[in-house]
Amino acid sequence: MDNYYECGDIKVAYPLYDFVSKELCVELGLDSTLLWEGLSRIITSFVPRNTQLLTKREKLQFEINQWHLKSSKPKTPAQHKAFLKEIGYICAEVPDFNIAPKNVDSEIAFQAAPQLVVPISNARFAINAVNARWGSLYDALYGNDVISEAGGAEKGTSYNPLRGRKVIDYGKGFLDSAVPLLNALHRDVTKYFVRGKSLIMMLQDQREVTLVAPEQWIGYTGDRINPSIILLNNNGLHIEIHVDNRNEIGANDVAGVSDIILESAVTTILDFEDSVAIVDPEDKVLGYRNLMGLLKGTLTENVQRGSYHFERKLASDRCYLDRTGHPLVLKGRALMFIRNVGHLMTSSAVLYGGNKEIPEGILDIFMSCLIGMYDLCGKSPNRNSEKGSLYIVKPKMHGPEEVEFTDDLFNAMENLFKIPRHTIKVGIMDEERRTSLNLKACIEKVKDRVVFINTGFLDRTGDEIHTNMNAGAFAPKKELKTRSWFEAYEAQNVSVGLSCGFKFKAQIGKGMWAIPDNMKDMMISKIEHPRSGATTAWVPSPTAATLHAVHYHLIDVHSQHKNVRDFDLEAYDSMLEIPLLGDTALSKDQIAHELDNNVQSILGYVVRWVDNGVGCSKVPDIENVSLMEDRATLRISSQHITNWLCHGICSGIEVECALQRMASVVDKQNEGDPAYRRMLENPSENLALMAARKLIMEGAAQPNGYTEPTLHHYRKRSKSLQYGRL
Repeated sequence: MDNYYECGDIKVAYPLYDFVSKELCVELGLDSTLLWEGLSRIITSFVPRNTQLLTKREKLQFEINQWHLKSSKPKTPAQHKAFLKEIGYICAEVPDFNIAPKNVDSEIAFQAAPQLVVPISNARFAINAVNARWGSLYDALYGNDVISEAGGAEKGTSYNPLRGRKVIDYGKGFLDSAVPLLNALHRDVTKYFVRGKSLIMMLQDQREVTLVAPEQWIGYTGDRINPSIILLNNNGLHIEIHVDNRNEIGANDVAGVSDIILESAVTTILDFEDSVAIVDPEDKVLGYRNLMGLLKGTLTENVQRGSYHFERKLASDRCYLDRTGHPLVLKGRALMFIRNVGHLMTSSAVLYGGNKEIPEGILDIFMSCLIGMYDLCGKSPNRNSEKGSLYIVKPKMHGPEEVEFTDDLFNAMENLFKIPRHTIKVGIMDEERRTSLNLKACIEKVKDRVVFINTGFLDRTGDEIHTNMNAGAFAPKKELKTRSWFEAYEAQNVSVGLSCGFKFKAQIGKGMWAIPDNMKDMMISKIEHPRSGATTAWVPSPTAATLHAVHYHLIDVHSQHKNVRDFDLEAYDSMLEIPLLGDTALSKDQIAHELDNNVQSILGYVVRWVDNGVGCSKVPDIENVSLMEDRATLRISSQHITNWLCHGICSGIEVECALQRMASVVDKQNEGDPAYRRMLENPSENLALMAARKLIMEGAAQPNGYTEPTLHHYRKRSKSLQYGRL
């Protein structure tokens, strides 16, 4: 305990104490003693409730386990539903209501657009994500598989004019769809210019045309006769047409168009949860320090590329002239959400009552509020929230009681920091079964501060498997998404959100595209998200954000809402249909392939988490296709094998053989990484292998099937070995 300061009834780890008391509070003009005292009071008040909520999770899980074990006969959805109501897993229906959050920024209330999720521990990624509000459509198309490389259109190592021509054709076609001309096409334009209060396009035949909807043109930069940027608006998102005849691209375009810039990820989530490997006070402070730099606008990162290096920093606002020649300014950065951790994990950064770790979620909201004061008090040159709100995403809440706990905790933090009630807005991750089945009741508990709901298929599937572990063997992983429960789950997200008044008040979100190098299929698949009426959806990179933004230009999401049907009883009951294997017989080869696929996914992710502290990255799968892996993907893979073990689809010996076999594959896939330590070099003592084995073999005992306790344990051991602290 020598590494802690005593602050009244709590003990604070040196790194956190120094950061808060000697930096944050000094810069913000706050009394650190009063803040630590306030945190101590909140801990005393809320920790017992936090413990009770986790105990209730365990009690409900025990009752569900016993119910499934009582009889080998299949249970009907009606019986299942009646049982869940009887034990309080499904709560009573709540009367209709409308959410009423105040001071919600336009990026959330009105702009339908992609959303990036980024690990807060990686400064470079975080800066890139915040800057991803604007992105080059030409760059995104040129470097990805949306544009075919057939017929000599390869990307290559230098600019390929043929590929460039295809990119330009795609871009001009996009303009024809988003900002069409009257009786003309953008490819026929030879000049854009401003006359009076109108945008005029000169065509190759010398005709002059305007936009079909002239109001879509809202500004420009440069000279009116030869503007350098044409600013347009479509479906609430902005488009810049860049004109530069001196540019290599513009010089070969009849109108001198050198690029098309799209407003892309208008919001981003700075993640302290699934995409990071934060296990101790030093890790926490690194994340908090990056958050401070983002909200202050001071975070920078030096980037080295060969002999070339530069400083990456946050983008400035974008300045134009409006139709009348007056200044027009648009934000250059995405609106930032902060994703805290859930209710389960604890943190050694603060101790209370006999050196017990406090719930990490309490620490996260305390620090989010403290650092958020830079924005709320105007201590940054660039405001994050123009409306004076602080946006927090709270993941992995189980049912209305846990959401109510979060609301009460946020109230307490607002009191401590003396900020108006409901300044802190909340996003609900609809990723746990008990929340899905009670979504409307969960929203009602925070109806005055909720600004976001979002489906999370992978965590939701992991919880489906864990909750119904004893119901039977689950179908192969790829089949789970094809079953009726999934369609109902995704449909409820939009339907319930709209029925609760989310339109023009809050975001309705969809999940991540997990194959970052496959943008062609993303462009085919992810258009379904705006078609469904969802106002945002997660993407894995700034490039993906720009490409997905095309969908929001093609589809007016708010007009789609009239097509969203009410979520009826039949659809609700579909969510209770457990996606089991049933009478389907799997061959030995099918079982072996499923095991290898799951085990390889687990090892590829866990080895980086445990050895290198990487919480989210592109990990090659068994076919060497790079997938975005985080704790949600780990949860479903590990729980799926656990379920098959429980029901005799595979044996412990088969799993052990798969671990050894796939460790060899993962070692081979990472052999070019100098920081990588081979798992099979000393397999009996390899911590990553130990962690993977524990996640699988003891998966049924993991709380709600979460992977965090095991990962944290082995990451701490790894750090101790690396830094000589054993």
